Amino acid sequence: MKLLVIEDEHKIANSIKKGLEQESFTVDVAYDGEEGYDLATSGNYDVIVLDLMLPIMDGLTICRKLRQDGKHTPILILTARGQLEDKVVGLNSGADDYLVKPFAFAELLARVRALGRRPIQHQSPTLKVADLELNTINFEVHRNGTTIPLSRKEFSLLEYLMRHANTIVTKDQIINSVWDYEADVLPNTVEVYIGYLRNKIDKPYPRGPELIHTVRGFGYKLGVENNVSIGTN
Repeated sequence: MKLLVIEDEHKIANSIKKGLEQESFTVDVAYDGEEGYDLATSGNYDVIVLDLMLPIMDGLTICRKLRQDGKHTPILILTARGQLEDKVVGLNSGADDYLVKPFAFAELLARVRALGRRPIQHQSPTLKVADLELNTINFEVHRNGTTIPLSRKEFSLLEYLMRHANTIVTKDQIINSVWDYEADVLPNTVEVYIGYLRNKIDKPYPRGPELIHTVRGFGYKLGVENNVSIGTN
């Protein structure tokens, strides 16, 4: 999953980013409300972790504006305000969950994962396309019953492709969803990682259907050609 953390306290923001990246999430960070709002409206994120007390634009304003813009990305509010009325205001502004500072990282992680599974298409932790399965909880990938070891970035790319199975996705869409906003991504980076996946997902299984396809002039598509078998367990 790709997350956006909007937090003006650099130490807290960087600590959250480091911890989430160690759990194989892709994380962008904004240190003020205006930058956070711009990233939230222009990027593709699965969950937004949002502090309330922010410079330039506060968290409640960001939350309201995103919902007014039609953005339904799950939002987890972080704040030192723990009174019931503060929680009610935050939730009524469009937030999905509320975590009071100080908090244990394990709880933050659990809440982020829960929010990431909340939309209908994300209810199951297991994604399946034909005989390929990916588990978003234990980060395991299997094809035809065989475990396939992947790097973190390979896993993130495969997860993105499987969540958009049988749909053509462009290189720009992949970069915006799989790589950090500040990542130095070369023009052929996506091609290289698609090649890595093909070498692990398709080539070792010649008897199974080819799953990763290049759609020339457009991008890539993961699925079974002609007879598509796509679903989630």
